[in-house]
Amino acid sequence: MAELKFSKDHEWVRLEGNVATVGITDHAQTALGDVVFVDLPEAGREVAAGESVAVVESVKAASDVYAPVAGTITESNAALADDPSLVNGAAQSEGWFFKIELADASELDGLMDAEAYQTFVDSQS
Repeated sequence: MAELKFSKDHEWVRLEGNVATVGITDHAQTALGDVVFVDLPEAGREVAAGESVAVVESVKAASDVYAPVAGTITESNAALADDPSLVNGAAQSEGWFFKIELADASELDGLMDAEAYQTFVDSQS
């Protein structure tokens, strides 16, 4: 499995070729609680890094999900429409949100590896 990269907004990215799969981290889903709804982006939408592209709603709150890199949305996870709880049970695998074709692969260099992300999370608490 490809190495995950992480954003300060608690998204993870897994690169496969020139397409990145994006979801929220296990830390984020734990903070949200039980996810009850997700609003996902349409394929073909061009997004900028840092742009809000999806919404995740839980019993506690609604939160934006940001594009950690710029590019074009190629696919959204249709399984989340039927079973949003996949985000809670498999946040960093089957609970992914969308796939994005990268506009500039060098943007991945600005994301954290797992160790740096854990240090970041620890520093926030």
